[in-house]
Amino acid sequence: MELNNEKQEYTITVYTENQVGLLNRIAIIFSRRKINVESLNTSPSEIAGIHRFTIVIHESREVVIKLVRQIEKQVEVLKAYFNTNDEIVWQELALYKVLSEEITERVKVERLLREFGARAIAIRKDFIVFETTGHREETNKLMQALEPFGLVEFVRSARVAIIKESSGFHERLKQFEKQEPSEEVNENEYLGKREKIFTM
Repeated sequence: MELNNEKQEYTITVYTENQVGLLNRIAIIFSRRKINVESLNTSPSEIAGIHRFTIVIHESREVVIKLVRQIEKQVEVLKAYFNTNDEIVWQELALYKVLSEEITERVKVERLLREFGARAIAIRKDFIVFETTGHREETNKLMQALEPFGLVEFVRSARVAIIKESSGFHERLKQFEKQEPSEEVNENEYLGKREKIFTM
């Protein structure tokens, strides 16, 4: 199969056991290859005791495939997926701090907030904090639009993403438990069969 060497944005989703030091080992996989991580988020998943990493990089498909294979060699990693932006639903949260005294043209600001689906989450005498969610291009546009109105601080969260073509890790885990009923999952057996059970 011919691989596309053109670089584009990929989202890598990794399901893991929650183990100390795993984040550092995954980060080393990227740093050794001199790959810049655009965004990194870690959170609990829908399964108790299983965590989910969401990593965004700008690379070729060939490099991403090698990365995912390397990540899956980590003992605590149950499964890793990679997807293009068209294959996921994703959002990022952004906060904007604007000086209250600078917002003289409130009508224009309110129009901007409605246009970008933003809302005020903190209102003080000296500043107002607005919040919005969206794709990076959208949150960047609102940042640029607020600059003339006294924007003093801007921060954006890491990406959160859900894979479109997926019945969910939870369903796959339940299928596995039905096929291999046991009181306690044997890690070696589980990892040995993950390709059959968790292939998407």
